[in-house]
Amino acid sequence: MKTYDIFTKTEKELPSYKADFLLMASVTRTCEIEGITQAGIPGLIPLTPTLDAEFISSGRVFSLPELAETPNGVPTPALITKAVDNLAGFNSIEVCDLGLEKKPKQTKLYEFDIKPSRRIDQGAGIDAKAVFLKGMEFGASYELKGSYLIVGESTPAGTTTAEAAIRALGYDVAGCFSSSFLNAPKNIKEETIQKALSLINDDMSDFEKLGIVADNMLLFTAGFIYEATKRFEVVLAGGTQMAAVMLIADKLRETMLLRPDHKNLTLATTQWVVEDEKSDIEKLLRLLSYEPKTLYTTFSFQNAEIPVLQKYDEGEAKEGVGAGGALAYAKTHDLENDAIVQNIEMMMYEMM
Repeated sequence: MKTYDIFTKTEKELPSYKADFLLMASVTRTCEIEGITQAGIPGLIPLTPTLDAEFISSGRVFSLPELAETPNGVPTPALITKAVDNLAGFNSIEVCDLGLEKKPKQTKLYEFDIKPSRRIDQGAGIDAKAVFLKGMEFGASYELKGSYLIVGESTPAGTTTAEAAIRALGYDVAGCFSSSFLNAPKNIKEETIQKALSLINDDMSDFEKLGIVADNMLLFTAGFIYEATKRFEVVLAGGTQMAAVMLIADKLRETMLLRPDHKNLTLATTQWVVEDEKSDIEKLLRLLSYEPKTLYTTFSFQNAEIPVLQKYDEGEAKEGVGAGGALAYAKTHDLENDAIVQNIEMMMYEMM
């Protein structure tokens, strides 16, 4: 495994110290639109963030008999993050409830009185400024246990709400957002986004627009990084959704009269996202008003004995639950590709 800068393709690494891991877990009812996402068990997709939170916290799930997986049987990338924790050890693993269907068990949970957001094609119904400010407040008060913080997310249908949010803010980002699908359901996603965008107008403020078309994870995390990065290094572990978080924060800096310092902020994702021909995370990141710190990690399931894992290499799933940041963390702690794969398979065998 190696880690590279997304822009220059030169090798770079995260710090070789112990990090905290924080999961931003959220439900947008957009995930209930038939066919829009495969990030979970059909009919039970709103439980995916709950299961992810339970699994990375304890290595087990309690709210259902099994892990979240796609209809093709591809298991959640939470397996990658948990394998890295098993082998290299995060200093702590904690979860933010940003609107969950069901509270996860055996999980260190931060709660903010945030409810699941509605379908964006019917208006998400979010008090966007309030959620953003809650993120800022938590970023100012979060107690770091390790040397820096890795932030992941679990938000089914989140790439759809992320694209709608960034387009609502006036960016031309068609074709830039990835999907948990190998072949994304473009008609369903675009129809949903267009319906959402039809609910906003130019007279609205950015917060009013985002309250209709975004999700709680995007808004809370955008607020969080403003304050947290003043105090310590933050790694946004994710793909195009985390790029959207950075764009939202960047766009709102004038509205909120904020002057962020970006030296403590890095985006870390997977090779699967960077090499995805159906999205363009590099274009998204180049829309920022500054040059961001970025990296991705090479990793493969080519030698996996469980064949369904090889679907990651074919373009299924790609990212989520902090997998990209976890792999970068693994590299700094001298873990090998095959060791991570073997640990993932061991966990899967134990759950069979």
